[in-house]
Parts: sequence; structure tokens; C-alpha cells
Amino acid sequence: MASIRNDIPISAPADKVWDAVRDFGALHERLAPGFVTACTLDDDARIVTFANGSVAREVLVDCDDERQRLVYAINNERLKHYSASVQVIAESDARCRLVWIIDVLPNELAAYIQGQTKEAVGAIHRAFPPAAA
Repeated sequence: MASIRNDIPISAPADKVWDAVRDFGALHERLAPGFVTACTLDDDARIVTFANGSVAREVLVDCDDERQRLVYAINNERLKHYSASVQVIAESDARCRLVWIIDVLPNELAAYIQGQTKEAVGAIHRAFPPAAA
């Protein structure tokens, strides 16, 4: 099983970033605008439309406010397994890290997904620009 890990430094307080992460239906507005162009809720899932036109149904598995960790999964015909966790870790009052881990099968899709996550990381950085000095 391929495992893709993104350790993303963010120049924003952990509580602000966690508030955006946990807002499950606002991914396109608060966490990854531009990379995600639309997001609608469907019971315990969100239907996500990406900038490249692909669409995924991401099922909410867990949202843990104490650990600031969200877990979601995708089940479709192309993916044998897809599970992802996003955790916000405070580094100081004004900085944090977002650790995003994706486990996926088949392994052959890992390179594509990793390429997409690089674009997502750019969108996350744009959503939380460094504060002006």
C-alpha cells in the first residue's frame, strides 16, 4: 500500500487552521480554494469537485476536536483503498503544521495522487498567507 505524507508548515494559529479543516463542507472556500472548486454535503460525506474536473465522494470517518484530527475515506471503482487523515499540530501561537497522510491502493495511483496533493498544498498556503510584518 502506498502512503503519501505531506507535512505542511503554516503561518497561522493552529485553532484557525483546525477550524477550517473541521468545516467539512467548506473545503473549497476555507482550506483549498482554487484546487477544490465545489463541495457539497451528502449525509456523512462531501462531494468534492477539483480544478481538473475530477469529482470524489469523501466519507467522514472521524473528526476529533481534542486531537485536531480529521479522517476521511474514498470508495470508488478505481480505488481499492483510500484513507486520509489531516491533523493540525501547534508549533507556536502563530504557527502550526498540517500533517496530511493518505494511504492508497492500487499503488499505481500513488504518483497521480501525490502530484495532486502538491497542488493542494499550494492552495492551502494561499488560504493561510503569512501575516504582514
